[in-house]
Amino acid sequence: MIHTRDHQTPYLFDPWDYLGPKRKKLLSESWAGLFREHILSELPVHKLARSFNEDIGRPTKELYTALGLLILQQMHDLTDEEAVLQFSFNLQWHYALDIPGESDESKYLSPKTLWTFRDIAMRERLDVELFNGTTETLAKVFRVDTSKQRLDSVHIRSNMRRLGRIGIFSQSIHRFLINLKRRHPEIFETIEKELVDRYLTEKALSCFSLVKPSESGKTLKKVARDLFVLVQRFREHKEIQSLYSYNTLLRVLKDQCHFTEEKDDQPAEMNVKCPKEIPSDSLQNPSDPDAGYSGHKGQGYQAQVMETYCDSDDEVLRAKTLNLITHVEVESACISDVHALIPALESTKDRGLAPSDVLADSLYGSDDNCEQAREMGIEVISPTMGTPKENTLSLSDFQQSEKGKIMACPQGHAPVRIRIGKKQKHSISFSSEHCNVCPLKDQCLVKAGKKHHYLHYDLKALRIANRRAMEYSPEFKDKYRWRSGIEATFSEMDKKTGVKRLRVRGLSAVSYYARLKAIAVNLFRATAVRKAVGLSKEALAAANSGIWNTLSVFKEHFLKHMGRLAYIFTPALDKLSYELKTAA
Repeated sequence: MIHTRDHQTPYLFDPWDYLGPKRKKLLSESWAGLFREHILSELPVHKLARSFNEDIGRPTKELYTALGLLILQQMHDLTDEEAVLQFSFNLQWHYALDIPGESDESKYLSPKTLWTFRDIAMRERLDVELFNGTTETLAKVFRVDTSKQRLDSVHIRSNMRRLGRIGIFSQSIHRFLINLKRRHPEIFETIEKELVDRYLTEKALSCFSLVKPSESGKTLKKVARDLFVLVQRFREHKEIQSLYSYNTLLRVLKDQCHFTEEKDDQPAEMNVKCPKEIPSDSLQNPSDPDAGYSGHKGQGYQAQVMETYCDSDDEVLRAKTLNLITHVEVESACISDVHALIPALESTKDRGLAPSDVLADSLYGSDDNCEQAREMGIEVISPTMGTPKENTLSLSDFQQSEKGKIMACPQGHAPVRIRIGKKQKHSISFSSEHCNVCPLKDQCLVKAGKKHHYLHYDLKALRIANRRAMEYSPEFKDKYRWRSGIEATFSEMDKKTGVKRLRVRGLSAVSYYARLKAIAVNLFRATAVRKAVGLSKEALAAANSGIWNTLSVFKEHFLKHMGRLAYIFTPALDKLSYELKTAA
């Protein structure tokens, strides 16, 4: 049965009064107070409740508590056993989850129950709902300005072993033989004993890690041949083809080898690919098929993270401004960053958190991305890809109209003719008399033709040239300098929540952990901002209180000695006193 409590209605008698005012103040000002006040009651419990029956079975753990516990576990980077201990005995957790009772029913759950709730959350993709809900709540509470945001990716390693090519082959064969022995023992008995002894036992499998470098090539061909033999042997067997482990063999064969099927009495052939031919989305480990490879950062996943930022040089103002993570999306490490910008902008726009300016690396700032973002009303501030040739003029050196037409060359000579072809390709003709004697002709993009000198370009090349010219302006440098701040966010996520090295494997599990750890960073930051803003409010209230008391004495003295004139100025004094009292 479904068990929930009302966490919005206040208590008639505060169950936390026994702590005393000082300890209670510490709790309320910590992340626990923020979580209890703004996050707990907004958790998507209705979606978790769909996995349980309203009338049949034992009562569930209180569902708000269960969802909150999942967030707190990732917030402090705890194992299941450590999370159960903190849930059972940590007063700060009890305050955050609003658990005033002392019974085992309210303050204890088993690791199996925690695992079950987490499995449901992954299956129902509640991590997306949790992240979106908490982000929107914090943005509303702290009045976050989302107009300026920055985007970058952080590399994540899942809980998988780094395998070489020999290890990938041998592990795949090992898993297939184990699976075949369990599912189809009669077919397993038909496999050669030598092959089984070479791969099935753990001791035999460990010998592949002891291969000498000089013999690695020979060993790689041998294990590749064994895998190819198994694939060919069962390629017509429908029951074997349905096995996941057999499909893993097929994937490894396609990733690592060139092979041909039997045709016209010609035997099948197989050759191992050279390392440069292996695609980046190839299988990295049979235990984590979703992981990819990045030539820059290695095996694993990457999380696309977008956050707001404050571009003020005033440190006090930055301390009082919440830099909120607004978007997190996890993908294989082999996927290029160029594909991440538009989905991030669409996601934040759908949730009312869209930016007007986005800072990003050059990979995100392709011309297509910039044009799509411009159609959405968003400016992408990003360096252009590539390096311009030295001692060569650019299209940006030509005089242009607002619509992107070349109006004159760098020397100020107008074109003789302008022709616009298909796909907005422009052909500009200049007089050969001017171009032949031009001092910049060796550096110019205009080239000699039959009748004139010609310049050929399209609007994309012109936009890129103009963007590259803007990179040297002080305005661009002043804006783009704030992009590097997201590296500090990645460091904070790693130091506080351990996001760069996770205990799980698979895309769904890694996505779940990454989003909940991003929620944790938002909560830590919001707590720090609330403390900074709260202290300033208290100081302002104390100052205003002193001024209000002074005005009260002055008003009393004014009424006593100034007679009828006092009644003229009294309304103004009353209004000022009321405003100061309200602020205090």
